[in-house]
Order: sequence, then C-alpha cells, then structure tokens
Amino acid sequence: MPHRWTEDDPGTKTVLTLWPHRSLPRRGFAAMILMAFTLGTIPLYGLLGTVFLWGILPFILIMVAGLWWGLERSYRDGDILEELSLDGPTLTLRHRPARGPAKIWECNVYWARSEMHVHGGPVPHYVTLTGNGRTVEIGSFLSEDERKALYTELDDFLKTQPQHRA
Repeated sequence: MPHRWTEDDPGTKTVLTLWPHRSLPRRGFAAMILMAFTLGTIPLYGLLGTVFLWGILPFILIMVAGLWWGLERSYRDGDILEELSLDGPTLTLRHRPARGPAKIWECNVYWARSEMHVHGGPVPHYVTLTGNGRTVEIGSFLSEDERKALYTELDDFLKTQPQHRA
C-alpha cells in the first residue's frame, strides 16, 4: 500500500506519508515509448525510398509524441503527497497537490477523529479527519481497499494516543 508510518523521535513525533500508486515506473515509460515507436515504424519499412514514407512518418511521430505527453501528464498529476504528523499534542495534515499551493490543517489530537463515509462522498469509503471545527479528506487518491486499510490504521492510531479521549 502506498503509505508509510515513521517515528522520527520515538514517543514524540510520528509521521504518516501517503502517495498515489504508480503502475508504470520510469523504466516502463521508456520501454513503452520505444515499443510504440518501433511498432509504429514497421509499416514504413515497405515504403523506404518512396515519397509515401514522408506522408505517413509525421503521423507516427505525432502518435509517439501524444503518448509521451499523456504519460508525462499522468506522472505530473500523480505528484500528490500527504503527510499526517503528530508532534506532541498537535496533529498536522499537509496536502501537497500536483499543482497549486500546499494545504495545511492542524488540531489537537484530543479532538481529532477519523470517519469513513461508505456512501455519499466523492469516492466510495471516503476517509475524513475532523477537528478544530473543520473536516478534511485524507487519502482520496488511494484505491477503495487502500482507503479501508488506511481508515483502520488511522482510527487505531488515534485511539492509542495518550492525550486522545476514549
């Protein structure tokens, strides 16, 4: 699952880092572009030395460029990072979107609670944190199963905090 719990200073600071799943690593990206170019040029071998080669080649290059652009855009859209940190009694959620400024939410861990909205959210099993008079989403870019696991871990984490209400 694309999240990790770390303790920077045991007993005082805990950080949960969330990021979107990447199904195509950079090495696979390069292989995909090479394969598209190679397979796209196979029909051109019979046209070598003819004027028709120059009529078809631009379309193949446009197809490869479009694939490159689409995959790069997908990588940029996946540059989301969320960090939930507990430092003393303060719980802080930092959401860094792919584009735009980072968003920060803070509250006392005593008042923080996690909720799962099975229906009615933008995605099924929508996970939110409530506290300090605000409700914020967490992990909306994760898959449904990952959000279920995140909710369980997050709820258990909040319940085990000594300053959290029972």
